[in-house]
Amino acid sequence: MISDVKKTADQKMLKSLEVLKADLAKVRTGRAHVGLLDHVMVEYYGSMVAVNQVANVNLGDARTIHVQPFEKTMIAKVEKAIRDCDLGLNPATNGDVIRVPMPMLTEERRREMTKIVRSEAEGAKVSIRNVRRDANDALKKLLKDKEISEDDERRAQDDIQKSTDKAVAEVDKLLQVKEAELMAV
Repeated sequence: MISDVKKTADQKMLKSLEVLKADLAKVRTGRAHVGLLDHVMVEYYGSMVAVNQVANVNLGDARTIHVQPFEKTMIAKVEKAIRDCDLGLNPATNGDVIRVPMPMLTEERRREMTKIVRSEAEGAKVSIRNVRRDANDALKKLLKDKEISEDDERRAQDDIQKSTDKAVAEVDKLLQVKEAELMAV
């Protein structure tokens, strides 16, 4: 019973960290990386799919992403989807390859991005703390139903708190790395 509560809490905390990593990867730093276009959706025969499912996405150089659709008819749709996404990118078609240059970030834009990154990290911390609260509530219910002793509940709460502290420290570390990446010129 206690091990199930701890295991569930740890899994949910790990999931929160994975979501944060994915969200931070979407925040561009001026350098190109293929993960930047992962959430860009394009219409493909009536359904919305990710760009990387209808095109080959790779790096041309440190500041350019090359997108080569598998079908020539998709070039215009993919280019429009990239242009319309909220990343501020301006793709250019050259034959059957779409080049997506990464514009330089201004100091003001870097500071804005830092604020966005901090709010993402704070959201992850809140999520982790909610997992801790839910786990502690489950332990209190087990104690109330007399399925565990008070000592077992106290030990389990301490273990969950240690897991929470570890996850929050990981969030802080990810935030620090991303902020340094953003502010590097």
